[in-house]
Amino acid sequence: MRALILAAGRGSRMGENTARKPKCLNEIMGRPLLHWQLDALKTGGIRDITVVRGYRFEMLQGDFSTVNNDRWSETNMVGSLFCAPSSDDDTLISYSDIAYRNEHIKQLMEANGDIIITADKAWHTLWSVRFEDPLDDAETFKTDKDNNLIAIGNKTDDLADIEAQYMGLIKLSQKGWDNLKGVYDTFSAEKQDKMDMTSMLNEMLVRGHKIHVEYIDGGWCEADSYEDILAYEAEIEKNPNWSHDWRK
Repeated sequence: MRALILAAGRGSRMGENTARKPKCLNEIMGRPLLHWQLDALKTGGIRDITVVRGYRFEMLQGDFSTVNNDRWSETNMVGSLFCAPSSDDDTLISYSDIAYRNEHIKQLMEANGDIIITADKAWHTLWSVRFEDPLDDAETFKTDKDNNLIAIGNKTDDLADIEAQYMGLIKLSQKGWDNLKGVYDTFSAEKQDKMDMTSMLNEMLVRGHKIHVEYIDGGWCEADSYEDILAYEAEIEKNPNWSHDWRK
């Protein structure tokens, strides 16, 4: 299996904290986000890792392969994904602004299906640290009795519409990659450039493709803003057994 870390965007919501470096080089608990990701992937069993670079690409170098999205400022997450070539192996995709436990990687690696995502059932605990009202940012997420995705990514003011929250980890089989790319290729160039990953997953559902969900309970975080990082560090300091501590 190979892993792709999508790290092309600047992360404008980080403000001055990405003025001179990519988002994934911001530190949390003393280490850059990227280093936490690399450790989790490697200890989870993946050695073939590629970082998709864009903004300040020259700063992203290390024990991994790289591919560049030269149009990073004009494209979104899915455009960055398809800067990487297809593969005969399964592909594990990671956002670059999350930190997670290696057990989540192992769980994805062992799961069967062509398109598989992880989702956190304990999301409300994490969102409560980040937001005064978790519903301000949380999105719909529902599955059927077989844990296949049926709804994702819409705004709601009803907690009943949110069974979990998508983490930013995906596994694609070779067939899953081809199916995703096939749907993406039907879009106009303008739609391709604007396509974020959650919207892409919705497009796959509309086209009748099955997306399986592997549920987890905590052990990860998302650093969408620098305030998120500060909030997590404060939470860990006051609560050493915090449910979303990704380091355990």
